[in-house]
Amino acid sequence: MVNFTILAGGYTSFVASYLFNSETNALSLLNTSPTGDNPSWIALHPTNKSILYAVNENSPGSLQTFVIGSQGLLSSPFDTIYSDGDAPAFATPLSGAYLGQVAVMDYNSGTGLIVPTTPDALHFGSGNQLTFPAPVSHPHMALQHGESEVFVPDLGADKVWRLAQDGKPGDWKIQGQIVQPTGSGPRHAAIRGNTLYVLHELASTLTQQNIPPAPNGTTGPLIANFSIIPPDPPVGADFAAGEILLTEPSLNFPAPYIYVSNRNTGVQDPKGDAIVIFQVEPELKLLKYVYTGLDQIRGMQLGGPEDEFLIAGGVNGTAGVVMLRRTDGGRDLELFVRNTELPTRTSFVWLPTD
Repeated sequence: MVNFTILAGGYTSFVASYLFNSETNALSLLNTSPTGDNPSWIALHPTNKSILYAVNENSPGSLQTFVIGSQGLLSSPFDTIYSDGDAPAFATPLSGAYLGQVAVMDYNSGTGLIVPTTPDALHFGSGNQLTFPAPVSHPHMALQHGESEVFVPDLGADKVWRLAQDGKPGDWKIQGQIVQPTGSGPRHAAIRGNTLYVLHELASTLTQQNIPPAPNGTTGPLIANFSIIPPDPPVGADFAAGEILLTEPSLNFPAPYIYVSNRNTGVQDPKGDAIVIFQVEPELKLLKYVYTGLDQIRGMQLGGPEDEFLIAGGVNGTAGVVMLRRTDGGRDLELFVRNTELPTRTSFVWLPTD
């Protein structure tokens, strides 16, 4: 299989569809589908791959559902609900025991919502709003931890909140927290076994720690704490970490790796922002910075066979989106192709191939 369709959200009023041909190294814009304003984060249903969820990162914020058609074209919204908060920057459907619920986090209002869906996954029920108890709260992600809880990194509170279902679908409570370094600004995270990897926006660091027992087990010391700021940045550079992706071993990529993005919000490096590669085993180790030419990488996503390819976009500038290929067993990335038909994109979903 050489053709892949990729959907891309952004701060526009549409979701874009790209076609990537891995044989000819061509990345082309197929179409755009109208949505609500600012579908900055999009996510695919975990079992029905024809259903897409998209936030409207507005005030008040919204969550929408779509059916994906030929060439990635979206239907009109099947349902739109308010997120009951301000500026939802992230949404994700849950899976396993929590299949049929969607989490949406409101960055500006320090609130979150996990709502049930109808059996067809296209319409929303109601859920109780969660208000995170901190003087400043900016929840930026929801990450399911096994079959028991959902983690919410909170950039303003320097905590990872632990949520548990409290009755029927849509009813959730805050059952605990995992304290993070003061002023670090936890943004996104990844879980592997009993290990939590947190990407901190304000400190531009990647940390590793054991997950303490729920709900409020004692947080042990960090196992690792790495700066992801590239060497020799230009004077006036100002970094804010963006996204984290974790891969598991496969035939051609026999070791796990972590890929994290920088976002330089200050004076730009002519090489653009870097994606930083970490080995995971036997211990976390920074391997390489790969420069992309992008301006503020907010979103990136792996896809293709064995997650061989990585697509990334900047939230600023005119550098468009880039497709990179994992090489050297995952220890490196090479730039395949760039598409600048749209200047910016902020999140991505790879569609399954036939």
